[in-house]
Amino acid sequence: MTPRRPNGAGAFPKAVATPAPAQPDPASLYAALDLGTNSCRMLIAQPKGSQFHVVDSFSKSVQLGTGLESSGRLSRSSMARTVQALRICKGKLEKHQVARMRLVATEACRRATNAREFISFVRHETGLELEIIEPEEEARLAVVSCAPLVSTRTEQLLVVDIGGGSTELVWIDLSAVPRHDRPRAIMRLHGGFHPADNPFPAARVVDWISVPLGVATLKEQFDDVEDDHARFALMSWFFEENLADFSPYAAEQAKEGFQIIGTSGTVTTVAASHLGLKRYDRTKVDGLRMTSAQIDQVIRTYLYLGPEGRRTDPRIGRDRHALIMSGAAILQALMRLWPTDRLSVADRGLREGLLYAQMSADGVLEDGPF
Repeated sequence: MTPRRPNGAGAFPKAVATPAPAQPDPASLYAALDLGTNSCRMLIAQPKGSQFHVVDSFSKSVQLGTGLESSGRLSRSSMARTVQALRICKGKLEKHQVARMRLVATEACRRATNAREFISFVRHETGLELEIIEPEEEARLAVVSCAPLVSTRTEQLLVVDIGGGSTELVWIDLSAVPRHDRPRAIMRLHGGFHPADNPFPAARVVDWISVPLGVATLKEQFDDVEDDHARFALMSWFFEENLADFSPYAAEQAKEGFQIIGTSGTVTTVAASHLGLKRYDRTKVDGLRMTSAQIDQVIRTYLYLGPEGRRTDPRIGRDRHALIMSGAAILQALMRLWPTDRLSVADRGLREGLLYAQMSADGVLEDGPF
């Protein structure tokens, strides 16, 4: 049977080349939303050089994980509070006409038996598609966000992200990377902790761990201990016990060339308290280096204030006063374990990592794609 030829042309039409996919517009807006155990936070930003410029933001304590430790489920009231916050986020995304976004949920949704039901509820009520990410990706993105704070003198790096429901620790060996390229080598980890062959000098992830204890979950574990000082000590030692499987190096490490970067509301609150800020100022906090003695002094002040004093202290804030001691217990344990007397404070984390990863992959940063 003779094949049918269209339009009587006597020949098949010439193949039309598939148009190349449109390149992302460097002026377009990107969004990153981080729904954690305690907070719902979002950034909307525009690429600017090798960084980005924040156009709009949102942050609210929704306490999604309240009661999760005992029930294993997200409560109706927690889900309702969270959806109210997500409606505000949806309004901001529509107002700015954001097309490129990642909206992620972390530990509370990883652990809750009714997480799928919650994700469907969010989709139905707001139209937003939340994505539950694995601990490794959460840790990786927190590391990427801290790249600008990595010193060119750093050979061994520990990045700590203290969340509401979990704490991620990543130990990175930068000794094989030329000094000038060390921050950029951290940025390249957005594609994975163990990337395939790469022509660039590589940062080597020696070990990482996600401890299922954050400021909210650790607090719930010891809510029945009435004495403030005893509760703090128990929380700190309990967290340290949960780090037994994290052993990047068996031998002692030299202080020289070692850097710890801490990213979390706990770390930035301790920094703000140290600086005596009654009104939070990110420009003074992000990148600040604190000594162990300065951190210990702030923690001693918190213990001296007691629960009521912390509640009314403007440097702590009403949203954070109930969780600051569990966060401080984690921080104290970390500073006790590793060979440094300084901590670099990062007012950045998962949202910034999500933005960097999207923009780098799209090639809209000056030094990207990484």
